[in-house]
Amino acid sequence: MTTNQQFDQVMETCRDLFEKKTKDYGTAWRILRLSSLTDQIYIKACRIRSLQEATEQKIEENEDSEFIGIINYSLMAMIQIELGFADKADLTSEKALTHYNVQVKKSKDLMIDKNHDYGEAWRKLRVSSLTDLILQKLLRIKQIEDNQGQTLVSEGIEANYLDIINYSVFALIHLNSKQN
Repeated sequence: MTTNQQFDQVMETCRDLFEKKTKDYGTAWRILRLSSLTDQIYIKACRIRSLQEATEQKIEENEDSEFIGIINYSLMAMIQIELGFADKADLTSEKALTHYNVQVKKSKDLMIDKNHDYGEAWRKLRVSSLTDLILQKLLRIKQIEDNQGQTLVSEGIEANYLDIINYSVFALIHLNSKQN
């Protein structure tokens, strides 16, 4: 299976969950400020790191569901960057899914370009390294948010979210290949 096909397969799983949760909860996430979404993603990334390091688990969870959560929250953040946050759940499920798909395409296009330039180097990374890179990107986003979105020479928040999405997809590809 090609990387593009693997990306599509992972995103199909994420999209399915996003769609179902949107039917259950509506688009209540639209009230979240970007910093709140960043913090939610940070919690999930810390949870993954804890799962990777722990010898004992009290709550039966796996990394897969947390990486899916990171992808979906990151896509919500990308939508919030585009639309701004709202005072209420102002999108229909269909409109939210349309915005979701636009952001997935941005992420995939970047993945294709970077894979071309880097020769799919991510395939040699460990899942734990991808987790650390996600945490690093989140700390960068938090700093940029604390600086009111201003950077001097660095890429902005959107570029970091796109990398987080792609690193999470790569982690899920690795985890799925171990299970097969």
